[in-house]
Amino acid sequence: MNRRAFITLLGGAASWPLAAQAQQPAMPVIGFLHSGSPEPYANRVSAFRKGLGEAGYVEGQNVAIEFRWAAGQDDRLPDLAADLIRRRVAAIATPGSTPAALAAKAATTTIPIIFAIAADPVAMGLVATLNRPGGNATGVSLQSVELVPKQLGMLRELAPGANRFVALVNPNTAFTDAVVKGLQASASALGLPIEILHAGTGREIDAAFANLVQKPGGALLISPDAFFFQPTCANRHAGGAPRATHRLFCA
Repeated sequence: MNRRAFITLLGGAASWPLAAQAQQPAMPVIGFLHSGSPEPYANRVSAFRKGLGEAGYVEGQNVAIEFRWAAGQDDRLPDLAADLIRRRVAAIATPGSTPAALAAKAATTTIPIIFAIAADPVAMGLVATLNRPGGNATGVSLQSVELVPKQLGMLRELAPGANRFVALVNPNTAFTDAVVKGLQASASALGLPIEILHAGTGREIDAAFANLVQKPGGALLISPDAFFFQPTCANRHAGGAPRATHRLFCA
């Protein structure tokens, strides 16, 4: 399914005849839930609005959009999802955020959820099967978690002189185990030593990069996770300058 078809599907969700919508406001409200921050996803939000417009839904005219951003703090997602439910949204969109999709799924069994994730939605418990999702969730899976082991092989080709291969993984996501197992299996098949560094906070990212600096000659693979690609950093030195170890992740 291409991006336009996905967004069109989301636009149609605003009129899905679910019992939960019986007391909806006159103007339907679509919830947008994400584990990241708005700045790096500005283009996607623009495409989201454009797609809704093409489906006949114009923000402020016949549909409202409530945005909820966790800013890299996944533990906030359950409360943000609950807030959207209290807002009586017609549907919840969680594009590009597996943690947000899982939080929405845990929060409601009736409000339609439209996701676009980088993992297997069946393994994550979002849908029953790919051809018959069932329940209240549907969407698109990019399956990029399954591509992580292949990326390790590409990394070896890009850095043939590396004597150490390190993978940076966020331990606070539902697909962490799948990523780690895939990397370990791929490394074993390729005959490569693999070291898994876990980082779920800014301090842990600092510690991971300190570890890398102490042992030069390595190659780094970053697992797919919105946490690692934020435009700003919560942890900064005095004076407002971002920490050097965060420059891969901060604008």
